[in-house]
Amino acid sequence: MPTIADSKCVLIIGATAGIGQALARALVYLPSKPKVIVNGRRQERLDELQKEGFETIPFDVNTDRSNLKHFVDTVVSRYPELDTVVFSAAIQHELDFTHPDTLDLDIFMRELNINYISIIIMMKFFLSHLIKRAAMGQPCFIIPISSSLAITPGPWVPTYAATKAALHSFSITLNEQLHGTGVYVMEIMPPLTESELHDHQGKRETLQKVWMPLDEFTKEEMEGLLRGETFIPCGETKESFDTFERGRAEAVHAMYVERRKHEDNVGDGFRIGVNRH
Repeated sequence: MPTIADSKCVLIIGATAGIGQALARALVYLPSKPKVIVNGRRQERLDELQKEGFETIPFDVNTDRSNLKHFVDTVVSRYPELDTVVFSAAIQHELDFTHPDTLDLDIFMRELNINYISIIIMMKFFLSHLIKRAAMGQPCFIIPISSSLAITPGPWVPTYAATKAALHSFSITLNEQLHGTGVYVMEIMPPLTESELHDHQGKRETLQKVWMPLDEFTKEEMEGLLRGETFIPCGETKESFDTFERGRAEAVHAMYVERRKHEDNVGDGFRIGVNRH
């Protein structure tokens, strides 16, 4: 399988801090010297990254479908050589459903949109470009960043865990559908990792005692990307992945193959739009 070393132009959505920013800084040291484009909503952070030599493009993914499409069209128009998109933008809130009257549904919808809905919409629009690019012989990559909480959800962050589980499930099926197109899915699955994700919760001092240092995480992440792995569980996520996820993708593949065989046997009347390769 091709690896991140085959990438020539990478866009990282959500790269002004934490995992996304560290990945951007690691990618520029690849022997292939890919062009790295960083996205975020904080202009001052983008200005700092631009001084380091990165291409930058400001945009807040917490928006509607038409704005997301305009963003994707702008990126593709500006960077027609784009072959890799990393989805790193995410937010996390603690929500207590035992006190439903205190829950802010605007926070819930924002978390749902940023962590899942906007990602799927952007994938849809980027894939129109990436599939054509791959057909010309350039390996292309969709790289979602999920979480260990996609496997074993944290009850204190129910929406965050649910969005990451949905993204993980979607990644498995998207990888299956894209088989043969030259577009590959590599899902990064971090454990609790050093970042600004939890700062608004006021728990940085506590969490920094147990989280995976960002440099250690980035090293493991890059090793997986360079191996071209479909799933890249890092740190403590490896244990959860081995316990609960081993064989899941294979089972999905077997089910998908069997379904296509059945459709071929019964004819067009049974088909309901399954992507074929």
